[in-house]
Order: sequence, then structure tokens, then C-alpha cells
Amino acid sequence: MPPLQALQLLRELSPTVSVGLLTADLLRLGSEISLLERTGVRVAHVDVMDGCFVPAMTVGPPWIKALKGPLLKDVHLMVRDPIGKVADYVACGADVITVHVEADLHIHRVLQSLGKMVNANDPARGLVRGIALNPGTPVEALEPLLDEVEMVTLLAVNPGWGGQSFIPSTFARIEKVRRLLQQQKRDILLGVDGGVTRANIAEIGAAGADIIVTGSAVFDGKAPEENARFMLETLSRLHRPA
Repeated sequence: MPPLQALQLLRELSPTVSVGLLTADLLRLGSEISLLERTGVRVAHVDVMDGCFVPAMTVGPPWIKALKGPLLKDVHLMVRDPIGKVADYVACGADVITVHVEADLHIHRVLQSLGKMVNANDPARGLVRGIALNPGTPVEALEPLLDEVEMVTLLAVNPGWGGQSFIPSTFARIEKVRRLLQQQKRDILLGVDGGVTRANIAEIGAAGADIIVTGSAVFDGKAPEENARFMLETLSRLHRPA
């Protein structure tokens, strides 16, 4: 990774993809990560699910700590009561940590706490704090939190269930968040997560998403390298100067 802070790098790359690793062949994870690096992917996404906030259970801090290489670690915590858990994910080397507004009664305090932590890989990288909203959560829930985040992520599916399609009303939510950030003069990244495919990534990028999470559309068991290159090349035509 170039000697740029994590947030600055994400801004310079935008719009770009954050590729979900849990859809890769986990028995060949090292090779799968090397494949992403060859294509030019710079951000790897890890969905952490606790079986409480969402039905599924996935991985925890030791798994994330074991990830090696130059890719930024984008950790999406779909966990209940993250206030006592975020420090473990910072310690394991997360560069981006996203928590859900719905996950804790004191989510503002969670974000404040993250703001006092340093990147375990290199303090100079900084730690990018993200807040995620489920499809049923009003965009207005963001307003009290904007002082404490560097990224907002809109879920375009209901988290925790596989096989869902992109919810079309997400486009209106993207526009609403963009308008809110512009009105408040906030330089905050906008992410979109869920239901992203080769067929809709251009439209999502054109709608204003900066960081687009895609997993199974890359690791489809057929042509992951071709898929990753397609996603990056599609978004490169929409590149917005930092």
C-alpha cells in the first residue's frame, strides 16, 4: 500500500470495490487474495456476523488477524452491542470498521470510542469509522452521527440472508444521503453493500457510491479474476477526483 492514510487512499480510489472474502474459496484464501491483488483490487471486505444481530455466524478477530498482504481490511460488524467488541477488531488489524446504527443503544459512544483508537498496522494509516444502515432504517438516523464517521454504508439487502437481490429503493436512499452530506458540507465516503452484480455496478457507481461491496459477483466459482477486473474497469470510467 502506498504511504497514504487509509481514508485518503479510499478517497483517491473512489469509486472502487471492496471485495467480500467470505465468498472466496476459504481453503485457498491466500491464493484468492493474491488473485485480487493482481487485478488491482485494494480493499478486502470481511462480514462479521454474530448469530444475534443477524441469523448467520461467520468469523472473528483471529481470522481477520491472519489475513496477510497489502489490501486494506474493511471489517463490517453485524454484531449486537459492539461497544465492548470493537477494540478487538482494531487490535487484529482492521483499517475500516463499520458498525450498525441499529446494533447498540449507544452507537454514538461506540463511534467516539473508535475515534480514540489507532490503526494496529501503522498508526499513520488512521482508522476509518463507518456507520451502516439497514434498508428499513431512515436516512435521518445518520444526522446525529456525522461528526463521528468517515464513511456511511447503505445496505441494499437485509443483512444476514444470502441470495437476495438489490433493493431498487436504495437508489433514492443514495441520493438522499448525498444531498444530506452536501447540505452539511461533509466530506464523508458513501458505501453500498448487498446485491451488487456485474449488471448493476455501473448504475450504483453513477448514482454516487464511493465504496461498493461485492462478493459472490466476483467469487462466482467461474471467473473471479475476470469479474474483479470488470468491476474495477467499469468504475474507473466513473472516477471522481479526490
